[in-house]
Amino acid sequence: MASNKNSLDQRTFERLRRLYIIALSTIALSVIVSQILIRNHLKNQENDSGVINVAGRQRMLSQKLTKEILALSTEHDLSKQNEVKDRLKQTLLLWETSHRALQNGNDSLGLPGNNSKVVSAMFNDLNPTFNAIKLASENIIFQIEAGTSTSIEKFSKEIASVKKNEGDFLVKMDAIVNQYDLEAEEKVEWLRKLELFLMIFTLLLLFAEFLFIFWPTAKTVKNSISELISAEKIAKEMAHNADILSEAKEKSIKELRALSHAMDETLLFARITPDGNVLHMGKKFSKLFKLSAFNTSESFSKVLCNNEKEQEIVEEIISKHKKIGWQGEVKASTKGGKDVWLDLSMIPFNPINERSELLIIASDVTKRKEGQLEIDRLTKESFEEKMNQQQIISSQIIENQEKEQNRIAKDVHDGIGQMLTGLKFNLESIDVSDMDKTVSKIKHLKELTANIIKGVRTATFNLTPPELADHGIVPALTKLTQELARLTGKDILLFNKTDFSGRLDSLTEINIYRITQEAINNAIKYADSTHILVSLSSSRNILSIVIDDNGKGFDPSKVKNVKNGDGGMGMTFMRERIKYINGRLFLNSQLGKGTRVTLNIPLKEV
Repeated sequence: MASNKNSLDQRTFERLRRLYIIALSTIALSVIVSQILIRNHLKNQENDSGVINVAGRQRMLSQKLTKEILALSTEHDLSKQNEVKDRLKQTLLLWETSHRALQNGNDSLGLPGNNSKVVSAMFNDLNPTFNAIKLASENIIFQIEAGTSTSIEKFSKEIASVKKNEGDFLVKMDAIVNQYDLEAEEKVEWLRKLELFLMIFTLLLLFAEFLFIFWPTAKTVKNSISELISAEKIAKEMAHNADILSEAKEKSIKELRALSHAMDETLLFARITPDGNVLHMGKKFSKLFKLSAFNTSESFSKVLCNNEKEQEIVEEIISKHKKIGWQGEVKASTKGGKDVWLDLSMIPFNPINERSELLIIASDVTKRKEGQLEIDRLTKESFEEKMNQQQIISSQIIENQEKEQNRIAKDVHDGIGQMLTGLKFNLESIDVSDMDKTVSKIKHLKELTANIIKGVRTATFNLTPPELADHGIVPALTKLTQELARLTGKDILLFNKTDFSGRLDSLTEINIYRITQEAINNAIKYADSTHILVSLSSSRNILSIVIDDNGKGFDPSKVKNVKNGDGGMGMTFMRERIKYINGRLFLNSQLGKGTRVTLNIPLKEV
């Protein structure tokens, strides 16, 4: 019976809580909706004063414009005439800007440009008059600035046009200002009606909530108080049954002691002082470390560990965490010298008389820890193997760099050096007295000099081009493709799809240049290609460079993995360079269908 009553009371109070939430939410919603409507209307009105002000200023500006034009008709001094012309020009600019802004909107003037149909029609009617005055004023300014005439009689026709249209403009502009003012007043009146409606709606809402929610709730509370008085009588009856509950408590204590005994028998369980001395140790703990269950003469750290450093670690854990507790792994050792790993939890508690103790609960995780250590060992071996592979690749890179330097030195010595020696001997053998032979030798010297220049360009072309440091990656790649096309006779083109012209940091640019250079050289040397296309495209975060050739292609699997540094070092250098600048490299090729190398580099402009 009491249970059914409590259940009924709970449902009643839950229903009242929901009603209060609904009532308050409704009020809050009505306030929010009211604010949204009012603020939205006020936002639409915030520019009205500015619009009316600018529109009224147009009348003044038209009169000022007419006054300044008339001032020109009475001014014969050239310097003063230019001063009046400059003021006229400024007035015309402001007048025209305001006129356009009133119709189309202007953020700097705070004009929205959302005119009503009536105002738009009035502006359409006004525009011919405005254009006539504007055209006449511009003609006057143009004639004075062009110097075609400084005589007032030359532009008397324009002055007459301004006088003719100025009055019409004032009348129509005045009507537009009045219309703006009328529409603003209509908006204010609509806002008054909206506020009145929202106030009436809110009052009706409050009255409805009082009638259907708060008043019934007051009745329910009154009934609840009556029920609480009845519940007091029931509580007195419950006190009579306290003895029965006391007996149940004694039974629970006995069950708790039995549970404590079971935990003592099965878990690695101990109690120690905050100083680290053992107060009690469970049987399983005592058996593992061969210690009496109530031996208080031993330090807990000495029980767990034989090694002094491990004992110091345990003592430090107890000292630092005796007030807040701790959980983690601890290395221990048994009396027989066997290493044991424990997942240990240390919990502070106060059993009696506010005496502090630390409760120790642990589990043997030796097998799991040994497995983890074995995994760490294998991971370390794998890392060392990767480092050895990286060393092999690095040594190959250095070796190839040395070979490249030797090749450049050999080219300079065998090619350019020999040609310079020949040039020296030819110069020394010139006999000025024999003009026929001298002309022939000079002709030969010109050819030899051209070959030397070509040899120097060829030998130094693979060095860093000045365009890269001075102008960036796009001009450098343009120069690279043009020079290689000229030297090899192949069609090598650069296509900048997105007109990218940004600058990157110097290391990124030189690595992009070297990778592209390597890809083009591979296409020239090994692919037997006749056409090579280098395409650049960029997005907000990525610069993409694609090198396509129509060569014979190859099997990419043969150059993907270079474990011992045997062959395929060109691709290895490319991958190392792209990795260095946090980019990505993709290689696609098929036998007989050409090759595509794609570079994706994250953009970080400098």
